[in-house]
Amino acid sequence: MIEKIMKILILGAGKMGSFFCDILSFDHEVAVYDPDAQRLRFTFNALRFTTMEEIAEFEPQLVINASTVKYTLDAFKQVLPYLPKSSIISDIASVKTGIPEFYKSCGHPFVSTHPMFGPTFASLSNLSNENAIIISEGDHLGKVFFRDLYNRLHLNIVEYSFKEHDETIAYSLSIPFAATLAFAGVMKHQEAPGTTFKRHMQIARGLMSEDDYLVSEILFNPNTPAQIEKIQQQMAELQEIIARRDSSAMKDYLARVREHIK
Repeated sequence: MIEKIMKILILGAGKMGSFFCDILSFDHEVAVYDPDAQRLRFTFNALRFTTMEEIAEFEPQLVINASTVKYTLDAFKQVLPYLPKSSIISDIASVKTGIPEFYKSCGHPFVSTHPMFGPTFASLSNLSNENAIIISEGDHLGKVFFRDLYNRLHLNIVEYSFKEHDETIAYSLSIPFAATLAFAGVMKHQEAPGTTFKRHMQIARGLMSEDDYLVSEILFNPNTPAQIEKIQQQMAELQEIIARRDSSAMKDYLARVREHIK
């Protein structure tokens, strides 16, 4: 467990950046950088930076890149010349495209994690049912720091390689994203929606509130097409059973699906 007070720089004052600021600022010396000063208005218990010169003077020991996925690499490249060589750099991106290659050439110790929750659906005050991935390729002390942090948040922690992470995300995010988009694509306004419809609608609205780039990059994962093919196969089988009105086949199909969700 890492006990000492660290100087931590958070890149980006969005929802996840603010979340990490809140949970770290009482135990560490935290600074938040965002070029838009307006986004720092609700940053408390931390230093607020809008320039690279302030970052250089701060000399952070750990950098947590909480920029939106579209700007993760750009944020790293901008700040890198102003960091001490010993600074551990880290990302929390849900899409790791280009990140392993960047880390190999950056000249800094690094750690990559993926909190498998976000402000759209999760209750950030109660994360005991949520998960986090720590990437196995990375600095030992950096991994110890995040493992300790995620343990204190009562998250379920798994360790994957970058490759295993991408394969897992294709399964755990691409399938729900694709299925939700298909549902939303045929959705019509309902005057008296049932509970199931309303729950699906809530999920669809949550997904549609996400950044377009994030949704696209998750779906553009090279492992996604194979997962979508599985959805198509299931829909084709279900459509055939429905067309035949085959009660026996439907019973078998439902029993098989129930086994999948145990």
